[in-house]
Amino acid sequence: MSFAWPSKSQRPTIFGILNVTPDSFSDGGNFFSTEAAIAQADRMISEGADAIDVGGESTRPGAQPVPVREELKRVLPVIRGIRSRWSDIAVSIDTVKAEVARAALDEGAVIVNDVSGMSLDPEMPRVCADAGCNVVLMHSRGTVADMASYDKAVYGSDPVGEILSELEESIATAQRAGIHPGRIALDPGIGFSKKTEHSLAVLVELPRIVALGYPVFIGASRKRVIAELIRYTAGSGTASRGTTLAPPTVPNDDRDMATVGVNVVAFFAGARIFRVHRVRANRLALDAAWALTPEESELLAD
Repeated sequence: MSFAWPSKSQRPTIFGILNVTPDSFSDGGNFFSTEAAIAQADRMISEGADAIDVGGESTRPGAQPVPVREELKRVLPVIRGIRSRWSDIAVSIDTVKAEVARAALDEGAVIVNDVSGMSLDPEMPRVCADAGCNVVLMHSRGTVADMASYDKAVYGSDPVGEILSELEESIATAQRAGIHPGRIALDPGIGFSKKTEHSLAVLVELPRIVALGYPVFIGASRKRVIAELIRYTAGSGTASRGTTLAPPTVPNDDRDMATVGVNVVAFFAGARIFRVHRVRANRLALDAAWALTPEESELLAD
């Protein structure tokens, strides 16, 4: 199938998160079997997902790299199952490995979501260019084992400026390999190589990232920064300065509701692609936000 990133005037695109792992931070093990994963894909598609983002390797703090053979064993049957049942739903492969990306694309995936921004596998840009697929370039630092930690979360007075510069390096890498600019989306990497204050700066200054001219992809769902915002608004008075990796104890249901609010704010700042665990609430809220944009409001008035 063909897939195009949404323009600013189009309905926002929602990616449903499908972690085929035993150890992801919020739902590890829930969808580890192919049957459970397909059932979850069915649920998310029925709730309005435009794409399913399939990942077979956790990037939670302290995660260990998964061998290629094991990652393929996890994701390929799920991609095959989704493509056989829903021909109109895009499948994204969440991987940093070119070999996994190539196999997933051969099975019908049309998007590669590389959380390393194509920095960990030198073959990844060429594989994506040869396939002519869409790519998500996420900002992070380090390896799978430490990119979600604070080990590399060291920034100067303008963290968003540094993030922009590093995203531009990823763009240059992709384009040198022959990936068409129209196939690139950017993910500022909320929660990756960032303390809470850095992730909040990204959200507040999102228009700077949108100004690069690429579709912006937001993956804030259930992350530590969401829990911190809940704790702050519940009356603690201050958000954490990110001195520890231990997240506040906040149930996933609460995190999901707060994620909706963050995504709507990001939408009005210019983001158009959202990666979420709970699809229906985000679908309804983002569609309502879209209906209130000047372009769509004019259409409604006709």
